[in-house]
Amino acid sequence: MHTTIYLELSYEFEVKAPAKEVFKVLSDVPTSASFYPGVDQLVDEGNAIYRWEMEPIGISHIQLQTVYASKYFSDPANLSVEWVPIKDEGNAQVAGSWSITKNKKSTTVLLQVRCAVDVPLPALMKPVIEPLVEFEFEHMTEKYIHNLIERFGGEV
Repeated sequence: MHTTIYLELSYEFEVKAPAKEVFKVLSDVPTSASFYPGVDQLVDEGNAIYRWEMEPIGISHIQLQTVYASKYFSDPANLSVEWVPIKDEGNAQVAGSWSITKNKKSTTVLLQVRCAVDVPLPALMKPVIEPLVEFEFEHMTEKYIHNLIERFGGEV
């Protein structure tokens, strides 16, 4: 028995670093991932495919370790990075994008993420577990953004 939890996040922030520097960090998956909390292991599967193995989260006897793989596409001309899920690898499907906009004295960054996580619990547990998974995902992503903002010299 399992249930699927769907999450969608969007964050926009403005940093002091030049757009090319921001793109360089965000388009290098291992470098970018080093700022994300709770990554147990990032595995380079080749051909711009990375498998993310997150540290387990949960309470008491209910633990969830999210594992997924995505293929990354970087476009330096448009200062963008996109990723699409690799099917049948892990218990989640994660897609998303970074859009980077060069301003006169700053850089605007937009992160969009869509995720579907299979949780090994019956559907009747979804109302209990969904807020926990959503909270953890949002909390870790907000910490990630905070870490990136620090890396890029602060927010404008």
